[in-house]
Amino acid sequence: MNALRKPRVGLVLGGGSARGWAHIGVIRGLAEAGIRPDLVCGTSAGALVGAVYAAGELDRFEQWVLGMGFKDVVSFMDLRLSGGVLKGERVMEYFRRNFVDRPIEELDMPFGAVATVLQTGAEMWLRNGSTVQAVRASIATPGLFTPVLRDGQTLVDGGLVNPVPVSLARAMGAEILIAVDLSSDILRRHLRADPGPGTSAGRVGEWMRKLQGNLGALIPARVPEEPRMPSMLEVMASSINIMQVLITRSRMAGDPPDVVVAPRLAHLGVLDYHRAREAIDEGRRAVEACIHSLRALEIEEP
Repeated sequence: MNALRKPRVGLVLGGGSARGWAHIGVIRGLAEAGIRPDLVCGTSAGALVGAVYAAGELDRFEQWVLGMGFKDVVSFMDLRLSGGVLKGERVMEYFRRNFVDRPIEELDMPFGAVATVLQTGAEMWLRNGSTVQAVRASIATPGLFTPVLRDGQTLVDGGLVNPVPVSLARAMGAEILIAVDLSSDILRRHLRADPGPGTSAGRVGEWMRKLQGNLGALIPARVPEEPRMPSMLEVMASSINIMQVLITRSRMAGDPPDVVVAPRLAHLGVLDYHRAREAIDEGRRAVEACIHSLRALEIEEP
């Protein structure tokens, strides 16, 4: 008698800016549990980590993010005032120099990324062509990173329409879906009245204040007696987070995955890319927290 065919397992990696490094820990945790997906797709930071994983470069990528300090994060900021505060090219140029940009069709594992067409609000699934360009489009957070032009269309962050792209994984042929939601606890995050200078939020605030000479019209100087108002960056990030949480809840209610892995990452801010160890460890813990649900799927490698 023929053995039963193993169902195709799809790994769905949600968006979440610096929280995206948790996906590395999730992938590690799944591997330790004997679970290897047959395909991977992602939005925004999930697209970035998913592409690296599909290209077989996760070990090298993990070492890079673990070595990243706050000064490295700032060095990637290429300030501009049109399209987005950050152009994003320094990050992607580093990526091109250190990781081979293979066509999506030639990656070691089927991969897809989600972007949003700015002109129409339509969801675009990126399944072919340059991997780097697909990732760059998917991470183009409005107001933060400049959009990407592709085939006459302006593409921005896929999280605007599909933050945790379960539907894309189904379309790619996944029969069992493991979704990673990086924003499950984000609504509990409260902006502190005045983060200290030693904290990452405080350092971001200090960096933003240094830019006030060029951005005075956008970031008014703070009167010392007034309560601290959130920075422009904090307002943008928090607003997008709220929107994505509500979209994710709605979409996953109508199209639920088999298992949701939900790292607790509300303490990480939009620019906390230098806190990779915390995010990766939390990704591993999140896999451990749902290990019984994963075991019940009976998808472990022999």
